[in-house]
Amino acid sequence: MSIISTRGLSKHYSGLRAVNDVDFDLPEGQVRALIGPNGAGKTTFVGMLSGRIKSTSGSVSFLDTDVTELPAHKRMSMGMAYTFQITSVFANLSVHENVALAARRAIKGPAPVVNDKVMAVLEQVYLADRTGQIAGDLSYGHQRLLEIGMGLAQSPKLFILDEPTQGLSAAEVDGFIQLVKVLSENTTILLIEHNMDVVMQTAHYITVLNFGETLAEGTPEEIKSNAEVQTAYLGST
Repeated sequence: MSIISTRGLSKHYSGLRAVNDVDFDLPEGQVRALIGPNGAGKTTFVGMLSGRIKSTSGSVSFLDTDVTELPAHKRMSMGMAYTFQITSVFANLSVHENVALAARRAIKGPAPVVNDKVMAVLEQVYLADRTGQIAGDLSYGHQRLLEIGMGLAQSPKLFILDEPTQGLSAAEVDGFIQLVKVLSENTTILLIEHNMDVVMQTAHYITVLNFGETLAEGTPEEIKSNAEVQTAYLGST
């Protein structure tokens, strides 16, 4: 069963085809990587999936429901979470408060239940020792991890991660790879990522975009050996 699908999904800007006629199916429980050169349309595509960008044409289905016209917050309430390329934490709030705000969207229980969820999430993203720290004082890499934690706190059915390892140290990247492996046991993940080591170690399946269109799809091994992908992308990474 596909947790999210598109048919003919397109976004055009004054004649520029940022995304053009993309059919896409993400099976429930899969870790899918979305890769491609800069300007390939990846962020525009996931923006349309999440409802943050309105499509020019085509459709998006989430959990067997047509969500093409639904705004982002409605899709979030259905079980979709999305992290940005640029961090979007609340800089003046503590690490704990950031995650608690996100947790309250999904948990209607009393404060102790919310707090238990927050602490469990902070353990997962390696920030449990920074719970009282002001988010704006965190390093960029730790802010990235905090944003992932804010998504996790919502217990999403689909978690879209846009360039999550950008700004992470080598050790943090290794931790992220392990985190994805754990999360994939309960959550479907769509990963937009330039770090091919991360992609190859975490993805079950890969979709390659180029010039706003699907260039290839396949397992990591199939994509690595695909001549068209080598020419358009992998040869330059």
